[in-house]
Amino acid sequence: MTHSTNQPGAADLAKRTPEAIFAHHGQALGAEDLDATVMDFAATAVLVTPDGVRRGKDAIRNFFDGLFKALPQAQWGLKTIYVDNVLFLEWTGDSARASVSDGVDTFLFKDGLIQAQTVRCTIVPKT
Repeated sequence: MTHSTNQPGAADLAKRTPEAIFAHHGQALGAEDLDATVMDFAATAVLVTPDGVRRGKDAIRNFFDGLFKALPQAQWGLKTIYVDNVLFLEWTGDSARASVSDGVDTFLFKDGLIQAQTVRCTIVPKT
């Protein structure tokens, strides 16, 4: 995982649109860059999965660390629908280790950051 060297300041972050936030988020995920991925979340953000609720950047960082380990160097497929400050996302992921064909997320954005995200997917290991 790489470390981001070109991170915008807080004032610049607050001006981002949901589309710009998610574009950065997608780039960070593709690069498996934990710092850049977590940068997109508010300090008080929540991430909700069938396994429970993760609150704050440390818990969210742990979630994405696990995702990067489960789907290393994945190729992602995305279908997005934006409505105001909400993003509905259907996604797929495929790596040498595992795949996902049923990913569904919802994002809520405010002040240039992700305030809440839901994630539902089935990670299928490859044998």
